[in-house]
Amino acid sequence: MGEAATRPDRAAARLGAVQALYQMDVAGKGVNDVLAEFESFWLGRVIEGDEYKPAETGFFRDVLTGVLEHQRVIDPLVDDALAKGWPLKRIDSVMRAILRAGVYELSRRKDVPARVVIKEYVDVAGGFFGREESGMINAVLDALARRLRADEFA
Repeated sequence: MGEAATRPDRAAARLGAVQALYQMDVAGKGVNDVLAEFESFWLGRVIEGDEYKPAETGFFRDVLTGVLEHQRVIDPLVDDALAKGWPLKRIDSVMRAILRAGVYELSRRKDVPARVVIKEYVDVAGGFFGREESGMINAVLDALARRLRADEFA
């Protein structure tokens, strides 16, 4: 899997991006407010007893802004991969953020191996959800990875 599989700064950036996307979705915050808040107050700090690991800020910004820029393409891809009758707008906000970020990386960050993207976002899901939800994240991202990056699974 190489270097990309063992980058804790990128894992923290992914978690931060998911949290920022969630905040934007639920609280209606703008991208500039969320970027400033996360970079100033969350990434690399201890807040209310929780440690937020240092993150690769450029990667955090890329995932966050990339999801927003490409959301009109990302959301239909996720909808197609979800079970019939469960469109993206009906699933939990955190799950929605995880799937959007994962699909952004699968479709736009070819420098990161697909299996690393899937594992990283399943790990993020594990911090919020149980086994069933993490399994759903894994299944959706795996199906999309096989479609978007078929060459890596040949």
